[in-house]
Amino acid sequence: MRCTIGVDIGTSSSKGVLVDAEGVILAQATRTHEVSRPRTGWVEMDGRVWWDEFVSLARELLAAVPDAEVAAVGVSGMGPCILLADEDGEPVRPAILYGVDTRAGSQIARMTEDLGVDEITRVGGSVLTSQAGGPKILWIRDEEPEAWGRARRLFMPASWLAHRLTGAYVLDHQSASQVSPLYDIERERWHDAWWERYAAPLAQPALRWAGDVAGAVTAEAAALTGIPEGTAVIAGTIDAWTEAVSVGAHGVGDLMLMYGTTMFLVATGEQTLRTPSMWTTAGAFAGTRNLAGGLSTSGALTGWLKELTDSDYPQLLAEAEASGPGARGLVMLPYFAGERTPIQDPDARGVIAGLTLAHGRGDLYRAALEATALGVRHNVQTMRDAGAEIRRIVAVGGGTQGRLWLQIVSDVTGLVQEVPEITIGASYGAAFLAAGAVAEHAPRIDEWNLVVTTIVPDPCLAPLYDALYDRYLRLYAGTAGVVHELAAQQKADDAKEASA
Repeated sequence: MRCTIGVDIGTSSSKGVLVDAEGVILAQATRTHEVSRPRTGWVEMDGRVWWDEFVSLARELLAAVPDAEVAAVGVSGMGPCILLADEDGEPVRPAILYGVDTRAGSQIARMTEDLGVDEITRVGGSVLTSQAGGPKILWIRDEEPEAWGRARRLFMPASWLAHRLTGAYVLDHQSASQVSPLYDIERERWHDAWWERYAAPLAQPALRWAGDVAGAVTAEAAALTGIPEGTAVIAGTIDAWTEAVSVGAHGVGDLMLMYGTTMFLVATGEQTLRTPSMWTTAGAFAGTRNLAGGLSTSGALTGWLKELTDSDYPQLLAEAEASGPGARGLVMLPYFAGERTPIQDPDARGVIAGLTLAHGRGDLYRAALEATALGVRHNVQTMRDAGAEIRRIVAVGGGTQGRLWLQIVSDVTGLVQEVPEITIGASYGAAFLAAGAVAEHAPRIDEWNLVVTTIVPDPCLAPLYDALYDRYLRLYAGTAGVVHELAAQQKADDAKEASA
C-alpha cells in the first residue's frame, strides 16, 4: 500500500500520521514534550528531542500498518526557531523558539539602528520583532561566545529532521523569510551582505520550497527509523504554513486560523504587503506572499486555567457556556506571555478586568476564550487595514474540536469559518506535500480533506462584542504603563535568582 508519512514538531507535542494515496489516515501517533523557560521571556527546547521523537513516531506508525510502502516523508515544525549546530550537525545549544521568546530585545534595537527601519522593511518585508530570527542569532553571538565559536549551521525543526534523514543542508523559503533581516523577500534569496555582517561563519543553507525534495533517506537513518533507504524527504516548512496546506487555505484570499497552544493567522496573497504590526513572509509555494500574525497564548491560556482550577475541559466548557456572552461583565487581555501581533509588545502581561466575588471559574474560562477571539479580531482588522483581501476563513488545529470556542471567535469577529473534516493540522499537511512531491499526478487537498462544518456568527451578538472590543483596546492602552513596570520587576527578580 503506497503511503506517505508526515511528522510535525509542535510546541507541546510532536505528531505523526501515515496517509494513503487518497488522503485516508491509516495511523497516527503523538509524543508530548515540554519547552524550557529558564528565565522570563526565554523559551527553549533541546533540538535532539525532535529527532528522538521522529524516530519513535516513525517506528510506531510503520508497526501499525505493516504492509505500508512509504513513498515519501513530509516534515514540519514550529517556527521560526533558531537551532545552531556545529560542522557535524550537532546542536551547540538548545533551540531558541519563535516570538514567544523575547530575550533579543537589545539585538533588535541594535540591528534596527544599524540598518534602518525602512531598509529592513524593504529587504525583509517586516520590522524586527521577537518573531525575527536574525536578532536571536545575534543574541547567541553576543551572549554565548563558546557556543557561537562552534556554530556552523542554522536549522529549524523541519530542516533539522530533513538533515538527520538525508544529510541535506537546506531551508525552505518561507522559513528563511522569517530569519529577518537576512533574507531578501523580493529576490527570494539570502541577503549576502547582512548575512556576512551578522551570521558569519554560519554557512547559508540552500533554499528550497516547502514541497521540494530535499534528499533521500540515508542507510543510517533507515536503520534508526524503519523508513526504507532512498525514500524521498521534502524540505518542509513552519507548522502554521503546513497547517494552512492541510486544509486548503493557502490560496489567494484565504485566511487560516490555527487553534493551538498559540493562535496563528496566515493570509495569502500575491503582493508583498508591509505593515509594522504584522509579519510579511514568503509563502509555502512559489508566487505567493503572506501576511501573518500570532497570539502568544491561546491554548496555553486555557491550559493554565485548567491547571489552576484543577478542572477538566468538558467541565470548564460547560460552565463557560452557562456564563454566556460577555462572561458576566469580564474582559481579559490574553498577554500572559507578552504579545506578538498586532501590538508587538513582549512586555505586555495578562489583565483581567471587572472581577467580583460573584465570578467563578466558568466566567474566567469564558473570558479567556473571548480574549483570544478579541485578539483574532484585532489581527484581522490590522491585516485588512494593510490591504489584505480576506475572502475565505478556514479553521484548523486542536481547538476546533470544541464548538464553543469556534462559535465565540465567529461571534466576536463576525467571520464565517469553514472547518474541514481533518483538522489534526501540520502533520497531515506535511504528508500531503510529500505525496505531491513524488506522485505522477499530484493530489488535490480539496479531494483529500472536505469541509464538513461552517460556523456562522450570531448577528444579535454584534453590539455586545463591538462594545467589548472597544473595552479590550482601551484596557491595553490604559494599563500598559503599570504592566510594563511589573514586567521590568519580573525580569529583575529573575536576574537575581539566576545570579544567586
